[in-house]
Amino acid sequence: MKVLKYRNLVFYLAIYALASCSSERNTFTNRMYHNTTARYNAYYLALEKVEEVENTIRSSHEEDYAEVLPVFYPIDSAVIDQNEELLKDAYSMASKAIDWHKISKWVDDSYFLIGKIQHMRADFDDAINTFKFLNVNSKDDHVRHLALTQLLRAFIDLRKFDDAAFVIDYLSKENGISKENKQYLYLTLAYYYEVRGERDGILSALDKAVDLTTDPKEKSRINFILGQLYQRAGFDAFAYDYYQKALKGNPPYERAFFSQLYSQQVAELEKSKDFKNVRKYYDDLYQDSKNSELRSVILYEKAQFELKQQNRDEGIRLLTLAAKEDGGNIKQKGYIYNRLSELYFEDIKDFRSAKFYLDSAMGNFKETDRAYQTISRRKKVLDEYVVHYDLIQYNDSLIRLSGLTAEEQELIAENFIKGEEQRLINEAAQKNKQKSTGIFDNLLAFGGSKGSGSTFYFDNSTAMQQGSLEFYRVWGTRPLEDNWRRSSKGFQQAIGQTLEEEEAGIIIEDVTTQPDITLPSKEELLKNIPRDKSTIQQMKMEMEESYFQLGKVLFFDLKEAESAMGYLHSLLEQFPNSNRKPEVYYTLYLVAQEAGKPFEKYKASLNREFPDSQYTRSLNNPSQSSGAQGNRVSGDRYKEAYELFMTKNYLSSRSLINQTLKEYPLTKNTDKLLLLDIMNANHLDGKVVYKQKLETYINNVNDAQLEKLAKNMLSALTGDITMPPPISRIDSVGDSNLLVKDTINAAPEIIKEQLIYKENMGQTHIFILALNPQQVQETTNLTADLESFHNSGFSNARLRTGTISINKDNTLVIISPFSNAEKALDYRKKFLTEFNTEGLNAGQKSGSFVISIENFQQLNKRKDLEEYKDFYKEAYK
Repeated sequence: MKVLKYRNLVFYLAIYALASCSSERNTFTNRMYHNTTARYNAYYLALEKVEEVENTIRSSHEEDYAEVLPVFYPIDSAVIDQNEELLKDAYSMASKAIDWHKISKWVDDSYFLIGKIQHMRADFDDAINTFKFLNVNSKDDHVRHLALTQLLRAFIDLRKFDDAAFVIDYLSKENGISKENKQYLYLTLAYYYEVRGERDGILSALDKAVDLTTDPKEKSRINFILGQLYQRAGFDAFAYDYYQKALKGNPPYERAFFSQLYSQQVAELEKSKDFKNVRKYYDDLYQDSKNSELRSVILYEKAQFELKQQNRDEGIRLLTLAAKEDGGNIKQKGYIYNRLSELYFEDIKDFRSAKFYLDSAMGNFKETDRAYQTISRRKKVLDEYVVHYDLIQYNDSLIRLSGLTAEEQELIAENFIKGEEQRLINEAAQKNKQKSTGIFDNLLAFGGSKGSGSTFYFDNSTAMQQGSLEFYRVWGTRPLEDNWRRSSKGFQQAIGQTLEEEEAGIIIEDVTTQPDITLPSKEELLKNIPRDKSTIQQMKMEMEESYFQLGKVLFFDLKEAESAMGYLHSLLEQFPNSNRKPEVYYTLYLVAQEAGKPFEKYKASLNREFPDSQYTRSLNNPSQSSGAQGNRVSGDRYKEAYELFMTKNYLSSRSLINQTLKEYPLTKNTDKLLLLDIMNANHLDGKVVYKQKLETYINNVNDAQLEKLAKNMLSALTGDITMPPPISRIDSVGDSNLLVKDTINAAPEIIKEQLIYKENMGQTHIFILALNPQQVQETTNLTADLESFHNSGFSNARLRTGTISINKDNTLVIISPFSNAEKALDYRKKFLTEFNTEGLNAGQKSGSFVISIENFQQLNKRKDLEEYKDFYKEAYK
């Protein structure tokens, strides 16, 4: 009997347990069961996997202590890809926690984990929707506030600052935010100000976040960031306190090292007059075996100290040694090379050496690093400088060699080879003394018995090293970048000025292991010397262009007016009939004016020699409109002149072109107007004048497309049809007269404004509302009202709203995406008739437009709204 009762009890308990497994039944027992199984099974496993990925993000990030540390560890897409299986499992577990335990209190937490995973994967649309869903539907304020903060972070990642500001305002009105959530919110606010570059905002937010932080390691890192920010702001006392606080919490050794180093800098080193003691401090750090991986940092910081004491040579020596050190943070090598580049750029004015140091610097940074963009912009200018500088040296030397007798050429070649053999022997001997770490892999510091100021080919170290390196590359003996480790001697003065040899101050004692080198033979060296007049003439033309471009780079980009004048004067002296002469006079006028030298003589030369040049007109009419207005008016008149040309009113077309060039001599439409005027010349002045004008235009135009068109027109005129004209409707090239006629008639089509923008109605489109700063302030509810408008009328379209400022006068409100032009235009139609918000009137709404993705890239680059609107009116009638 007792056994039977026991069996019945087990049976009823089993039935009860099975009933409790229901995910829908909302009873106390059922809730307790699902809360327990959700938390300690699916949700727990999902959370564990997400935290594992977050730990990997932290551990794989290499801190850059030369820059202010980022508030959040950056999410590296490579790390996410490597951990996709973990995220996939976490996503699956979180989904099961929702599906299997619908009545548990961990459903919202599971939704948050899903949103977080979507954010990690950069699935921003889904993540934003998840966080918004939680804000609307969750009854758990802790999860809701956490979701709003994560939503804020997503908007910051997308640079949607208006949306981010809306969330910040919303959260500021929320009550009962937990201490944990407040800490994360303040960190996210610091991230918001970090992305916007507002240091005061970062300081304020981090000061509040650090007080709420309980994790000692995280607190140490935040204190270090605060120390960096206060040090850069000049508040050394505050910086010292925060660096000392950063030493607490058992930080990683590297951060502890920098905390100690920087706290000493702000407290003692920078203020101490006992230079011997300061140097001893750095030497002791260097000798400490615990700092073996940080020796490059110590040498770099000591070099910075010496440079502040105006000890440039010692600073350069220390930076050279720092670059030799093995190990350490790879970015630190980038900063070392960059600092050397700055010294050669700003102090020594050796732009060539600066360029190659910059090459080495860029090799140690990723494109996503903060320093990369700054360095790449400067490198682009220096690259252009070196290209033209080297070409002048190389061509000039070879042309001068071509004037020597064969015996003289052979003797110089033989001496050069002997010198190179001896140099390689010396380098091998040095290599046996000490193994090199292979620093400065890009800088060409040229050796030789003479300074690089010499312009004779075999005596000019710059020209000859370039020649030998070229041969090594051609014959596969040594790469170009492996031959610069010698004393750096830079020629920076313009040709024709007094030349001085200047030691650049770096002598690398050894080289890395190189492959066996076969020096070029005497015959191979002599083969480079030009023998015929056509080759020499071509080399002179290259030099002419390089003199001009080098003068412009030195003046406009490198701000070296004196050197720029030297190169431009050399151009005028060596090439008195240059087609560049009008622009050279114009540039010299600007350069001389900037340098405080007599400049009116260049204006007089323009008026005397080139009275009809657009450069002459520009100097004679300096008060005429330019910029956007000049571009717009000259563009409209170009269209009028084009219509007159097409209706054979050539005189009227020419008259309008001349009037426009007189009033607006230098606009983006100048080259098009000049080419159209040349087409008029074909009908008014005859073929000879037409041909002369085309040739001059080709030599001076800067637009590659217009240059190609002009060359095709010239080919059609001369009967040289090796270069086919770009006009698709020319079916036959047998009749040269027909070819000339068709090319001329169709040519203006190639240079119409519409070429900038292309019609593609099937491409993805976006809707744009352009507002000026005042209108932006007056339409404070615009984003919220647009979201309501989309929810009511376009709920299934998944439209996104964002803003971008293309210049100080125009902010674009962007609605996207629309799969084609038709849908975008339908949206605009409803927008004009149905959408209303405070501060936006009908006139402002009518200025809205739609644009394809491809054309938007052009608009964002050109920044000219009126230009695009002209195209829009024609294309979207």
